[in-house]
Amino acid sequence: MRIAYFTNQYPAVSHTFIRREIKAIEALGVSVFRFAARPGESLVDAEDKAEEKRTQYVLKAGAAEVLRCCAGVLFSRPAAVFKAIAQAVQMGRRSDRGIGRHLVYVLEGAVLANWCKRKGIRHIHAHFGTNPAAVVRFASQFSGITYSFTAHGSEEFEKAPLLSLDAKVKDAAFVVCVSSFGRGQLMRWTLPAMWPKFAVVHCGLDPRVFDGSVRRPPSAARFVCVGRLDEHKAQIVLVGAVRKLRDAGIGCEVVLVGDGVLRPYVEDAIRRDELQEQITITGWVSGDRVKEEIAASRALILPSVSENLPVAIMEAFALGRPVISTYVAGIPELVQPGATGWLVPASDETALCQAMREAIDAPVEQLVTMGRAARTRVEERHDSVREAAKLKKLFEAHVGVDVAPVPSECQVVPETAPS
Repeated sequence: MRIAYFTNQYPAVSHTFIRREIKAIEALGVSVFRFAARPGESLVDAEDKAEEKRTQYVLKAGAAEVLRCCAGVLFSRPAAVFKAIAQAVQMGRRSDRGIGRHLVYVLEGAVLANWCKRKGIRHIHAHFGTNPAAVVRFASQFSGITYSFTAHGSEEFEKAPLLSLDAKVKDAAFVVCVSSFGRGQLMRWTLPAMWPKFAVVHCGLDPRVFDGSVRRPPSAARFVCVGRLDEHKAQIVLVGAVRKLRDAGIGCEVVLVGDGVLRPYVEDAIRRDELQEQITITGWVSGDRVKEEIAASRALILPSVSENLPVAIMEAFALGRPVISTYVAGIPELVQPGATGWLVPASDETALCQAMREAIDAPVEQLVTMGRAARTRVEERHDSVREAAKLKKLFEAHVGVDVAPVPSECQVVPETAPS
């Protein structure tokens, strides 16, 4: 079975779960061809650099190749081309990205369709229900190859009408959700006729992470936060919690692993509160360095205000570390208060400060017990081999199968969420 994977950026430092998924699928005997709009930036991991060499990039195709692919689909499927243009205009009018951007997606879809046909690919799977799902939808129309996509959130859930998520779901063979929360959000934005298309397949961890022994947590009050520095992860809330601890006479060290658009704001907050000696930012680092930082901490902290189910939590659990996070999205599906970590209300600096204080005061043996429970939980729910097998069954069930039509009355998503 020959499958194509497509996403906006691949590889990317914050999307190692896609790389793991592809490799797990390949280990089950599926041939996976990697396509992306463009490569990721600031690649530091050797495995990511190796994947970059195996990936074809649509935006690097060159004008001659784009014209050749567009001419090919116009000649072979003229009706599909005009239909795709009309859809792009409709989607562009609904979106915050405009008609022009969606017409570019049509061109990308023509290139992707041509490349997939050349390689004998029988199904295209996209990661993210944003522009990657739009591109593969058009590629499917131009080639007759079925498609599916994984919706990760939180953008898909917050901007569903702007993204024409209902239309992407309607034409897809199936849609993967990485958590029960995510499935619920897709149900929120679609009507019941589409719900049977939704399947929960968790992001998987490499089983090798469970082979080694777990390092004991340090006695020092050291924490780590792994993730993009953006409005969803809310690291500035963590800065406020550290300030409250200091003002109460409690010292700790926090390492922020990651980078992003809000880094200047986070750095300003650190300087404003004079916490330069307690909080450091590493920027993007290799996967091995991430593991080392987690293992050297008492707990991982993720003060997210908007999420689906963060991979960083899974990685911390696999390394035997409890997690301090928020009652947001799919996080409570993994983090169990008192058993595998602490949960606090999103945006609440005081509650986050209290949870950190409890983690600092906890005996090392208590952290070890919580870490063991966390490791068991993630091993049961996020094994990459087991999750890849679920995906393979979905591919096998839908490859080459025409997507059943959805009744016309079920094809339009509500403009606002149902009350």
